[in-house]
Amino acid sequence: MHKAILRGPRDLVIEQQELDTSNLGPRELWVKTEISGLKIGTDRGNYEGAESMPGAPNEYPRGVGDSNVGIVQAVGSAVSEVAPGDRVHTRAQHQSEYICEVDHSVVKVPEGVDLEDAVWGHLYTLSSLCYRKAFFQPGEYVAVVGLGVLGLGAVALGPLFGAQVIGLGNSEKRLEMAEWMGARATFLSDAPDLTEQLDAFTAGHGIDLVILTANPWPAYRTSCEVVRDGGRVAVVSLLGRGEPPLDFNPLYSGLFYNKGIHLVAVNGRAGYAYPSPNREMHTWNDWCSHLMTLMQQGQLEPKRLVTHRLHYSEMKTAYEMAAAREKSMLLVTFDWRDA
Repeated sequence: MHKAILRGPRDLVIEQQELDTSNLGPRELWVKTEISGLKIGTDRGNYEGAESMPGAPNEYPRGVGDSNVGIVQAVGSAVSEVAPGDRVHTRAQHQSEYICEVDHSVVKVPEGVDLEDAVWGHLYTLSSLCYRKAFFQPGEYVAVVGLGVLGLGAVALGPLFGAQVIGLGNSEKRLEMAEWMGARATFLSDAPDLTEQLDAFTAGHGIDLVILTANPWPAYRTSCEVVRDGGRVAVVSLLGRGEPPLDFNPLYSGLFYNKGIHLVAVNGRAGYAYPSPNREMHTWNDWCSHLMTLMQQGQLEPKRLVTHRLHYSEMKTAYEMAAAREKSMLLVTFDWRDA
């Protein structure tokens, strides 16, 4: 099998490794990868050597990636959820085949779901958590700050959840993408009259919820400035990663205390008002499966934002483009079907 290995910062190679598939554990699957996806923000941070990246240990060598779609080849004796021949979406790293536990983020892909939609299922589940963790209510005005892969996922989901979504970004190209994905309005985040534009668009109501997907501190400040008094800022970014020291107080009373806003970390589980006594409600995999259903129905199409389709052997080229902050690059897939 072939696997992408990061030997050090920006030192990415494709290695050939052995994979023993002859003795699967009772709850294990053997999967052959069809495509995997590049998550530009998180994967770029891993590639550049950022410390404490989600899913990335600090030591080298280490794998990269966590968005994978493949075909089940064999299953262990206690696996009933999927069968050989089924297509599954997992959080496996960039590799041509692998063995994993069925209980670890394995979601069956329904018939009719395009590969280039399915591969973003877990990422879009994180986008959905931005709404659920912040107790979103249908009809609210939601501004998404940062229009990368994760932010555009939040934009696409907003109308399906009943949100009036506004995209805020620093690139005209990304604003155009947000409109493709269903934003009712888009504005440049550094526009000098941004507050006035948002006030006019919301008829004076203001922004109820800001979903912050960008790491730079100025994006955080913009989020706190544009949210209405008593509103929420759902932070799904890694604030300050790779940024110079702060030149302002992030909890300055004019941005935080005086406005009475709520800062919500989009991590862990979302609350649920009516829990079942028998099982956990709305698990991560439940939501990922729900989003797959939306893809099957044609209501959610991440593939519309695929800008680059590459063979897995060209992976380093994609990571270097991400490191260069190439704005024309958004969703990237790697094809493993001939590995």
